Amino acid sequence: MWEARSSSFWRAVFAEFFGTMFYVFFGLGASLRWVVGPLNVLQVALAFGLVAATMVQSLGHVSGAHINPAVTMAFLLGSQLSLFRAVFYMVAQVLGGVAGAAVLYGVTPAALRGNLALNTMHPSVNVGQATIVEIFLTLQFVLCIFATYDERRNGRMGSVALAVGFSLTLGHLFGMYYTGTGMNPARSFAPAVITRNFTNHWVYWVGPIIGGVLGGFLYDFILFPRMRGISERLSILKGDRPVETSAPPEPPGEPVELQTQAL
Repeated sequence: MWEARSSSFWRAVFAEFFGTMFYVFFGLGASLRWVVGPLNVLQVALAFGLVAATMVQSLGHVSGAHINPAVTMAFLLGSQLSLFRAVFYMVAQVLGGVAGAAVLYGVTPAALRGNLALNTMHPSVNVGQATIVEIFLTLQFVLCIFATYDERRNGRMGSVALAVGFSLTLGHLFGMYYTGTGMNPARSFAPAVITRNFTNHWVYWVGPIIGGVLGGFLYDFILFPRMRGISERLSILKGDRPVETSAPPEPPGEPVELQTQAL
């Protein structure tokens, strides 16, 4: 429980709340139908991708910028964060998503508020097909996150934020026609609460979580395994405080005279 006494932990939890709130606010806001006609799928895909990239760039160094319970679950099962932190992250993400949807609902004209429930399955797609689509969408997304966040890759090229944003954009370009694209239980739960529409809502939890876990497992255990023993993994999951090592003492020597160079 030492994490609970750390200010950096609470900053990270707030970052997850704040990041998910902005993700839902801007993503869903760009998805509203202001004019009669079909939804602009490219606009929606770019909006979600850009806001995700912005949050990764802004908050990645604070909390990792998961802003998605499926991503946090994947990191948890990969023993990359403690159970305590994962629970607080997921609660913050869900509450942040609801806050973002609530603010958006408040600033949206009444005639357009019904469009907040963006996650709608195509009439010809059944729940089984929709779940499989959500699994694949989230699997590729989490695989991209694990690969771009991996600190073991010394030769990483390009922008991590843009890579994550492009992966999310790809998911929306494909998934909008099938399921409306969830890929994030917090993002799907938020408008469902505000509009009180939970039709087939379980699909948008089960699919992304399974896909996230599969993506994390595929990367961390098959493609680029982390050589950790069971005891080390359990220690991380329990949140054991890392051992603090003190710097070795400097060898005695003659005092050094500081020289000031003329500018």
